Amino acid sequence: MSVLDPDLRALQEVRDAVERASAATRALADFDQEATDRLCAAMAEAGARAALELARLAVEETGIGRVHYKVLKNLFASEGVWDSIRDEKTVGIISRDSARGLVEIATPSGVIAGIVPTTNPTSTAIGKSMIAVKGRNAIVLSPHPRSKRCIGESAEVMRRAIERAGGPPDLVQSLSNPTIESTGALMKHRKTALILATGGSALVRAAYSSGKPAYGVGPGNVPVYVDRTARVVEAAHGVVASQSFDNATFCCSEQALVLDRPIADEFLKAMQSRGAHLCNAEETRKLEVYCNQGGLMNPDIVGKDPWWIAERAGFTVDKNTTVLLAYQEGVGREFPLSIEILCPVLSVHVVDGWQAGCDVSFSILRFGGLGHTIGVWAEDTAVLDQWFLQKPASRIIVNGPTSPGAVGYSTNLTPSLSLGCGPQAGNITSDNITARHLINIKRAAQPLTDWRETYERDMARVSAMTGEGVPRGSGLPGDPALGGPKTSGVPASTRAVIQPFAERAATTGSSTNASPRSAGGAPMIRSTPRFTSEPGATPAQATAYRRPSSTSTTTSTSAPSPAASAAPASRMPARDVGSALSSAEIQEMMSQAGAGCPLGPCKGCPHQDVRTGACTA
Repeated sequence: MSVLDPDLRALQEVRDAVERASAATRALADFDQEATDRLCAAMAEAGARAALELARLAVEETGIGRVHYKVLKNLFASEGVWDSIRDEKTVGIISRDSARGLVEIATPSGVIAGIVPTTNPTSTAIGKSMIAVKGRNAIVLSPHPRSKRCIGESAEVMRRAIERAGGPPDLVQSLSNPTIESTGALMKHRKTALILATGGSALVRAAYSSGKPAYGVGPGNVPVYVDRTARVVEAAHGVVASQSFDNATFCCSEQALVLDRPIADEFLKAMQSRGAHLCNAEETRKLEVYCNQGGLMNPDIVGKDPWWIAERAGFTVDKNTTVLLAYQEGVGREFPLSIEILCPVLSVHVVDGWQAGCDVSFSILRFGGLGHTIGVWAEDTAVLDQWFLQKPASRIIVNGPTSPGAVGYSTNLTPSLSLGCGPQAGNITSDNITARHLINIKRAAQPLTDWRETYERDMARVSAMTGEGVPRGSGLPGDPALGGPKTSGVPASTRAVIQPFAERAATTGSSTNASPRSAGGAPMIRSTPRFTSEPGATPAQATAYRRPSSTSTTTSTSAPSPAASAAPASRMPARDVGSALSSAEIQEMMSQAGAGCPLGPCKGCPHQDVRTGACTA
């Protein structure tokens, strides 16, 4: 009997997992909010109980990070994420606004493909599973091959919790033999509804090119600016704590220090008093060679201790060293340590003033972390405001560590292990991804109580513009489909509304319609909004999109004036009422476009005789 090819086995596993996940979502169709929350509460409790075992397994399998912080991350992904979504409505009718006639209904997306990285494997698996199930979705996890065992065990913890709470365990599954091909097959499977991808740029691009809706999470290259007004000792403490947070394996951890010159020496001494090592020129050169390989971060250093990295690079530091600091004179390929490095290694850039700090920080973001996260330490509110306004980062952490801050552990940001970076980084959102991103919201809407009055008024306005009667199918008096004359002109029921327009069209002279002109003689467009009434207009001339007040009266049906009666239905009124352009302006424009041709200027028009310039249309 032949053995099934490993690649074919992996593809078959994907197909089987998605089918089981799809069946599990159908089993949840009748679950209400209470029943769904019962599953999530069980998952959170189970994740917290298994936090230590899963942390040990993750470090043992991947060699990345520190057990203490992996436990902390697992607790955050289970209890922290659950606390943030506990009271969120994700099932059935989630809001009802009787005054506006709107009802919102939440429905599940379906089967979610969850791509999990090796840097934070167990916590990401737990967090993604919980926000998926909160919306009655199923999730199939595709782990990084180096972490498939610990992610698989995390999924198993979630499965057992769901089953104990009365739900189908196949709501959470993890591929046991993931490959590049099987991950691609999972993302493109016809029953995969949504992709939640956490990883590098290539993975995010693959997710978005799969043809399925996707939440991609881009890389981070996080600069931290320390201003001359900062509390220097507090800033140094925060940066060291952040770098020690699982050896800087969060993509939102600090990557570069941008120091204002007046406080640079004081800050570096404060860092050294907390175990940081400031590399000399030779040590910096060795770090550059070891950490940056071909313009990319050496994957062997991810989440490693500083002493281990220094030893492999070719020099020695104390084993209690917290961070390796290395000066860099700029940002870019010529400066190897200015790339994203997910370990306790920080490039150091010294600048003069916050404006220069802005420029360097922006260069760092643009070199690999656009849209992700930035940190700033300053007490000057003017400096902070400039950071808020100018920096292309979705999360700006102020006077605090960025690793726990950006994920919502030490801030009021939404707790999440998946951090969107926005369109500037090729992501669909800049949010911290949570349960609300994984549900669909339907909206049931009732008509406005005054919509018929608005409709009649707007139809009258258009009739005044065109000089024609109400159109077929409008349901208004004079509608040809209701048996009235097919060319009745403006119906009597709307003449009272149209009359002011017709009167103005008949009485307004050419001098009134004259438009301001630019220095070159061309007509200038007025600043009047297209749908607002002009000075002196009657209520009937008001914008079609303005809602009438509750005290508005019904339209009068008085007889039309002689001016209105005399206006032939086939002619355009002399004034283009409601337009930002007057009739004179429009005619001036049309006169330069092939004898008023509505197709536009003649140049390049197929109806223009290039020999004579005449219009043949």
